[in-house]
Amino acid sequence: MYCETDEELLELVERARKYTDQGKVASYIPALERADQNDLSLALYYTDDKCIKAGDVEKKFTLQSVSKVLALALAIMDRGENEVFQKVGMEPTGDPFNSIAKLETQIPAKPLNPMINAGALVVTSMISGTSIHEKLGRLLALVHDMTNNSSIDIDLEVAKSEFETAHLNRSLCYFMKQHGIVEGDVEELIELYTKQCAIQVTCYDLARIGMILANKGTDPKTKRKILPERIATIVKTFMVTCGMYNASGEFAIQVGIPSKSGVSGAILGLVPPSLGIGIYGPALNEKGNSIGGVKLLEMLSQRYDLSIF
Repeated sequence: MYCETDEELLELVERARKYTDQGKVASYIPALERADQNDLSLALYYTDDKCIKAGDVEKKFTLQSVSKVLALALAIMDRGENEVFQKVGMEPTGDPFNSIAKLETQIPAKPLNPMINAGALVVTSMISGTSIHEKLGRLLALVHDMTNNSSIDIDLEVAKSEFETAHLNRSLCYFMKQHGIVEGDVEELIELYTKQCAIQVTCYDLARIGMILANKGTDPKTKRKILPERIATIVKTFMVTCGMYNASGEFAIQVGIPSKSGVSGAILGLVPPSLGIGIYGPALNEKGNSIGGVKLLEMLSQRYDLSIF
């Protein structure tokens, strides 16, 4: 697929790039620390199969927390809404994405939403399959369908690095296992989750995922329904309320584009009914969101009136 460079977008990217030196590349996952913090790129994908870009949109990076959106869609398809939301809530949290605090005060001790780490671990544990390989394969198949790119795979170096340093996520799992929210082997869940987060994509891939979600789960090119419309609606709503960690409220006001970020610097965005957005900018702000990416989305939203509100 050819993605055409757009001069207006390039101008916005260069303006937003000036903010990257105010951020920091994620260092708590050693394999992510080598990213160039000045990187910033953008792809926009429309339902008429048109794609425009600015920057190096072919550069690969890992999904990290953007994968939470896809795992949630798959878990709901596997288990149904009722079962999933018996174990994870639907409410935003003002706490950091990796906090254990709310688990200790909630009764029952279930995570507030699927976009924080505790909730995402519960969701991943509900993906159907008899082995890590089968579960991961089913998630990759969904990614392949949404991106129309069957070459997407796991960055095994990043996955290994995350697995070896996932002590806080292990703590979350064991706490929830004690309270009956997580079942099964914790180490197997951590292996699956870290590999899920290490799925490697490009801005173009992200933008195509966003376009499918914007188009109610249907691929406009093939007319194939990849996600049921109801599930597409659920995950888009979580992107609005919880997708930018504990900066989601401010982001909704300032930008108004349903988005999900990851600590690799990835941001998946969409504007219903016809636009998907993929951004990569590894320099992060204090909330764990791409500092250049957030600024870029703010400029995009204002220039092209993209806020859904």
